Amino acid sequence: MAQTGQMMCIGAGRNCREEERSDSNGDLLVALLRKCMAEFDSLELRIKFSWVESGAKLTLSSPSVFCFHPNYLRNKKMASATLTRTFYNLNSLGCSKPQARRSPDSRRTVGIGGRRSEFRCEAVGVAAENRKQLVTTVKNGNDSLEICRVLNGMWQTSGGWGRIDRDAAVDAMLKYADAGLSTFDMADHYGPAEDLYGLFINRVRRERPPEILENVKGLTKWVPPPVKMTSSYVRQNIDISRKRMDVASLDMLQFHWWDYSNKGYLDALKHLTDLKEEGKIKTVALTNFDTERLQIILENGIPIVSNQVQHSLVDMRPQQRMAELCQVTGVKLITYGTVMGGLLSEKFLDTNLSIPFAGPPLNTPSLQKYKRMVDAWGGWSLFQVLLRTLNQVASKHGVTIPTVAVKFVLDQPSVAGSMVGVRLGLSEHIKDCSAVFSLKLDEEDVSSIREVISKGKDLMRVIGDCGDEYRRA
Repeated sequence: MAQTGQMMCIGAGRNCREEERSDSNGDLLVALLRKCMAEFDSLELRIKFSWVESGAKLTLSSPSVFCFHPNYLRNKKMASATLTRTFYNLNSLGCSKPQARRSPDSRRTVGIGGRRSEFRCEAVGVAAENRKQLVTTVKNGNDSLEICRVLNGMWQTSGGWGRIDRDAAVDAMLKYADAGLSTFDMADHYGPAEDLYGLFINRVRRERPPEILENVKGLTKWVPPPVKMTSSYVRQNIDISRKRMDVASLDMLQFHWWDYSNKGYLDALKHLTDLKEEGKIKTVALTNFDTERLQIILENGIPIVSNQVQHSLVDMRPQQRMAELCQVTGVKLITYGTVMGGLLSEKFLDTNLSIPFAGPPLNTPSLQKYKRMVDAWGGWSLFQVLLRTLNQVASKHGVTIPTVAVKFVLDQPSVAGSMVGVRLGLSEHIKDCSAVFSLKLDEEDVSSIREVISKGKDLMRVIGDCGDEYRRA
C-alpha cells in the first residue's frame, strides 16, 4: 500500500536546499537525490515513516530508519535504484507495525484513506566546491595524516562543563562525524575521552560505510610526569591509549613535556618514533612546545607533523616565531582556544562582567582560563570592541561570531586546523562549524579585525612563546 507523506531535503552551508512535497510512489525522492548528488560530494539520507492514529503518533523504531550513503556505491544509477527499493520497502511496512512506539511529536502530517503518514528525508553534506577546504594533510617525510580543518575538542569531557552521559555523548559524536566534522582531539588525562572514542569508533565500524570510517580520525595526547623515559615506560603508556580508544594504531600522538631543563623529552620522542615504525602510531606530533624546542626536536630527526598551540584573535603569539619556523620546516599548527571557551560569541556581546551577576557566569574551566587571557591582552572594554567588530562581520556574511573567529585563525599561515570544544550531549555547534568552510573573509573584514587586534598587548612579551603559560614559575 503506497503511503503519502511530507518530504524535506536539506543541504549544508550556503548550498542548502529545502523542498517539501507529497509523494505517493518515491519518484520525487529519487529526483531530489539526483539533484543533491550533483551538489554534494558526500550525502547521507535518513528516511523515517510514522503513522498518526487517534491523536497519538506511532513511529517504527526499526527498520523504519535507513542510512543511505550514495558515495558508498559505484555510480549514481545504482544509488537511485537502491533508494527506490528502500522507499518501496518502507511502503510495504504500512500494514504492520510490530515495533511501534509512541512519540509526543506533533509534526504536521498528510492523511490518506483514514490513515495519516509522513516521511522526512535529510541530506547532510559539504558542498562540492567547499570540499577541498574541509580537510588538509599534515605530514613530515613519509608520515602523513588527513584531518578535518575544524576539530572536535574533547577537553570538555574531563569534568567542569556538566555531566556527560555516555550514550548521549557517543550519539553526538556520530552526528559530528556524519556532518563531515570527523576529527576528534583528546588526551590521556581528559577523563573518559579516550574511552568514549573507543565506543564511538566501534559504532562507526558497525553502523557506517567504510568511507566514513576512513575519514574519522582520533588525535590523542600523552602528558607524562617528568620521570625517566625508558622504552618500556613509553610503550606501556601508548598501549593504554590504544586499548582505551580500541585502535591498533593511534592516528596521531601529540606529546607534551612540562620541564625543558629535563632533556628526557628527546628520549620520549625517540621511543615514540620507534613505536611509529612498529605501526602503533601513525604520526608523531607535539602540543604546547615553543619554537626553540621544536627546532631542537626537528634537528634530532624526530618527524614531527604538527604542534598544537593556543591561538585566537586575542592570542596571536603563534604567528610570530613559531609560524616562521613552521613555514620553513613544513610543520603545521593545530590551534585550540580559538573561540576562547565561548567568550568569542554573541553571548558575551555588550556585557559588563565588572558588575556582579550582570553578565553570563564564567562557570566553566575554559571560560575562566580565557578570561585571564583577555585581561592580559587588553581588558574587557577592548574585548567588547573586538566582539562588536566580529558581530558586524558575522552579520554581513550571515554567520555567527564563533564562525568568524575560527575562519580568521584558519586563514593564518601554517594553521592546518582549529579546535572547537564539544560538550557532547549537552550542546551542539555543527551548524556554526560547517559554516566555516563556505565563509570567505574579504579585505575589509580582515582589516577591521586586525585594527582591533593591534590595540591589544603583545602577549609574546607578556607571557612568552607558545606553551610558556604552562611553564612559568
